[in-house]
Amino acid sequence: MEKCQFCGSVHNVGFISTRFAGTDGVSLETAKWATVFQREGFSCFYFAGKLDRPPDCSYLAEEAHFTHPEIKDIYNHCFGVHKRERHVTQTIMGIKRKLKDDLYKFIEKFAIELLVPENALTIPLNIPLGLAVTEVISETGISAIAHHHDFFWERQQFLTNSVWEYLNMAFPPHLPSIQHVTINSSGDNQLSLRTGISATIIPNVMDFENPPLPVDDYAKDVRQSLGIADDELFILQPTRVVKRKGIEHAIEIVHRLGKKARLIISHASGDEGYDYEQRIMEYSKLMSVDTVFVSDIINERRGLTKTGKKIYTLDDIYPHADLVTYPSNFEGFGNAFLEAVYFRKPIVVNKYSIYTFDIEPKGFLTVEIDGYVTEDAVSKARDVLENQELRQKMVETNYEIATRFYSYSVLQQKLKNLIYDHLTCNPKNMKK
Repeated sequence: MEKCQFCGSVHNVGFISTRFAGTDGVSLETAKWATVFQREGFSCFYFAGKLDRPPDCSYLAEEAHFTHPEIKDIYNHCFGVHKRERHVTQTIMGIKRKLKDDLYKFIEKFAIELLVPENALTIPLNIPLGLAVTEVISETGISAIAHHHDFFWERQQFLTNSVWEYLNMAFPPHLPSIQHVTINSSGDNQLSLRTGISATIIPNVMDFENPPLPVDDYAKDVRQSLGIADDELFILQPTRVVKRKGIEHAIEIVHRLGKKARLIISHASGDEGYDYEQRIMEYSKLMSVDTVFVSDIINERRGLTKTGKKIYTLDDIYPHADLVTYPSNFEGFGNAFLEAVYFRKPIVVNKYSIYTFDIEPKGFLTVEIDGYVTEDAVSKARDVLENQELRQKMVETNYEIATRFYSYSVLQQKLKNLIYDHLTCNPKNMKK
């Protein structure tokens, strides 16, 4: 076990969220932060309503998950309406008290010195959890780094609500022992303007210092398993099927390429309904594009489905893709963008705002669209697919840029400054 390089002790950090399981962005970024904390001598522990972390470092509180029946009921009574019933308030307060008790037990059980709420103080999918975390931090004065992925004011569904006093109190809270981290400059600006809270910007990262391993025997048959013929292009849309992902643009690009191709969509709709997935199916038929949904055989771990089909990880899938489409209308940052760069794949990207402000200025080489597909974009995508020299220049340039700006070493340096501001072994206070 690594120990703190300054005091020789092992410190304990407690991550808090609605879930730490699967391949959602919060769970993935938390794992990366945990890697850096461990390098700095921390032991990592997890508090959530759904967990796939080892039991000996986990604390499960079912009411913390946003899909818990009572939490879903609270959500339905608080958003899209202008007032709430008294019984809803009473339910919120009751679950908040229960979660506070769980948080105190979590802190005591694992001797937590530093809390890291992961989006739990950002998006109000679970109002009682946000209130409970806020009150525990306020009552104990425990040090915290609040990691904000996407704020409620960035999502239309949260803007009509009957819980403004809770949002102002806890999403996020303005407390002296909390340091705030946003993943992009827009979040930093809006947080400051709306709340007066200053934050540190730490973008999402990948381990660019360690390139992906070659395809092993297990993953050699990915194209065959996905039904992709040898003479067929593999176009990968590595996202969930939700409206803001702009998957219609990917379908149109594949259609206009005029090549034999198959569009593979890696993730399911998730918690945002299935209407949009139906729309994508219908649009694919209209555009005569072979679109395949493969979330049943892609998971965070390899294995077998109930019918005996092989399950692959996303890392197994990426190396086989010819082109990655990422035509999102909005993203908090853009994990799939970094993943495509990491696996050295050419990318079609819509110029969503965070890409325009934070990512594009770094000099990445991509096929860009700006809200709609143009013939120029289709032509450039075709050139990238046909010209190996052009494709190689694009992906190698992107990898080098990402290594400088979005690697683990960047995360480690930024986090170290926050971590040691909170601890008694702060190197600034150590005798030389």
